[in-house]
Amino acid sequence: MRYILLWLRAVRAPFFTGSVAPIMVGTALAYYHTGRVDWLLAVLATVALTLLHASANLSNDFFDHLTRTDDLNRSFASPFTGGSRVIQEGLVPAWQMLVAALLTMGAGALIGFYLVWVAGWPILWLGVIGGVTGFFYTAPPFRFVYRGIGEPFIFIDFGLLPVLGAYFLQARSFPAAAFLAGVPMGLLIMGVLWINQFQDSEADAVAGKRHWVVRLGRQRAAKVHVAVLALTYVSVFVGIALGMFPPHTLVVLLSLPLAVQAGKVVLASYDDLPNLTPANAATIGTHFVVSLLLSLGFVLAR
Repeated sequence: MRYILLWLRAVRAPFFTGSVAPIMVGTALAYYHTGRVDWLLAVLATVALTLLHASANLSNDFFDHLTRTDDLNRSFASPFTGGSRVIQEGLVPAWQMLVAALLTMGAGALIGFYLVWVAGWPILWLGVIGGVTGFFYTAPPFRFVYRGIGEPFIFIDFGLLPVLGAYFLQARSFPAAAFLAGVPMGLLIMGVLWINQFQDSEADAVAGKRHWVVRLGRQRAAKVHVAVLALTYVSVFVGIALGMFPPHTLVVLLSLPLAVQAGKVVLASYDDLPNLTPANAATIGTHFVVSLLLSLGFVLAR
């Protein structure tokens, strides 16, 4: 049991809501359009994305260890930041993290090949884009996050692509509504990454990991975080105004207290890192609650 808990920590399992949420939204939207759900495909898609998510987390910890980003981090103040720390604490050798990253990527790919066989080649291209960009988020030679393009890839990999993929598995098409449904999911998961970079920013800057919180500074980045949260709700309103989302999706407004809390805390405590933790938690909560409520809106409208 201790070994299992150790590896759950290494893969940062509590963040797997980032994989469950977009599959749920894409599947619910397909149900709204078609009135049916292939539950096996939905579950397999969730498992495949979760394995690829685990692979990305493991490889990120490994390559951040090589650049000493996590070793230099002395200001991490919560479970939300600073990586899993299992390498830094000597609990797992770095090489095992890389092997585990490759194994979980391989397992996710195997499930993905079955989904391609069932649903067609578009699933392959979505999976390849997500898998490659997830692995090279911190891995050389691309190291997307070091170049300031990690945030857009998170938006794509855990927002647009999985919502589109989940929808395609159910309905075999890519309607404009599926693209738009990926926007709030992409914005919020990008917001989760964004706020979690605040506590890591000083060490990241020293290690050359120049994501946008480092580039902007925490004060300006706090305002961007609030804007990302606000744009999430705007995207839902746009979907309703364009007739792509049913009015039932206004139920997402029930999540506003969480989003407001996240925004208030980050504006007040962007430089007070220990007291910033509630913003990390509230942003993660907003992401998952919005995904639940948006999915519920689609289902109720059917």
